[in-house]
Amino acid sequence: MTTIRDELAIAVGVGDRFCVEVAQREGMLVAAHPREGSPLDIAVVEGIDQLEAVPATPVEVEIEPRIVEDYVVGRLVAAACSTADPP
Repeated sequence: MTTIRDELAIAVGVGDRFCVEVAQREGMLVAAHPREGSPLDIAVVEGIDQLEAVPATPVEVEIEPRIVEDYVVGRLVAAACSTADPP
């Protein structure tokens, strides 16, 4: 039996990595979720100590299984994307 929690985890891509552009809003680094079916955008709140400022180029984040203030939590994996073309 699939639960609502499982469906949400699939929709937001828990464990998946994405290349996203971040901006500072509401005191957090946030990004639009690249999946059209995701009901939540991303708040990059983990691993941001690697950054000196809000990056001007896309960063790579991994989606964590937590929600904070109506955002799914993203963990900064790299200050630059490992893929040539961001999604």
